[in-house]
Amino acid sequence: MATPTFKLIVVGDGGVGKTTFVKRHLTGEFEKKYIATVGAEVHPMKFNTNRGEIKFNVWDTAGQEKYGRLRDGYYIQGQCAIIMFDVTSRITYRNVPDWYRDLSRVCVNVPMVLCGNKVDVKDRKIPAKLIKFHRKHNLQYYDMSAKSNYNYEKPFLWLARQLVGDPQLYFVACCAGLLPPSIIMDKAQIAQMEKELEEAKNVSLPDDDDEL
Repeated sequence: MATPTFKLIVVGDGGVGKTTFVKRHLTGEFEKKYIATVGAEVHPMKFNTNRGEIKFNVWDTAGQEKYGRLRDGYYIQGQCAIIMFDVTSRITYRNVPDWYRDLSRVCVNVPMVLCGNKVDVKDRKIPAKLIKFHRKHNLQYYDMSAKSNYNYEKPFLWLARQLVGDPQLYFVACCAGLLPPSIIMDKAQIAQMEKELEEAKNVSLPDDDDEL
């Protein structure tokens, strides 16, 4: 039986850690191909689940975002997406609505995850209580640290469950294909972050989109 395969688009400002995130997963790094017409690197990433193998063809903009908006050719036939920002850079979060708008115009009603990367950095500029965009637009949100592998598999697992339509789906030996962490996060720091995220769910939403 053919492996279920999904086109996953990763977007966000330059420097937020998209390529680091993608390259943590060794299978995708070894098998990547470059599509010159749209300036994208495509990394096929395989995950073993309790329902068999699943594959994401992960499209990484590979620096194209510095030229402004991405071309529609990049988004066409996208089946799911990750929008990434850097929790140490406010402007990258302010630009999330633009990435979301561009994606939504071409990929209508696809599951999307918002990820706040670099939570391993002590100098966090965007606390959990200020991250509200996902709640207004019905996206899943995860704090993440690509370098420490913290929550690395969560966006993939959440998207896989949505796409396959099985909330009980889980990854088997999920992180065997991952590079070892280059940063070890402090357990107390992780516990504090998770507490703040839980509390942030109860923060009331503003009427406008000017969150920062």
